[in-house]
Amino acid sequence: MTFRKIPDEVKRQFAAKAAAKGLSMEEAGRRLIMESVSNDDERPKKSIGEMLYDMSRPGIELPVPPRSRARVPNLG
Repeated sequence: MTFRKIPDEVKRQFAAKAAAKGLSMEEAGRRLIMESVSNDDERPKKSIGEMLYDMSRPGIELPVPPRSRARVPNLG
């Protein structure tokens, strides 16, 4: 594959990122392309029960609504 009309600054930044990971630009590009077309359906899906269980576990902070004073019923 050949990509044309890529700005020099973008090439420089891509080369720097690839080098920081110890990769050639070609290998970094190959991995980027393979990641972009990988099938997200390969991840196991969670059931609604599993999601609710995960949300109820410690470590997830849910907002607590402000409390208001109790209303006095009108019995008359």
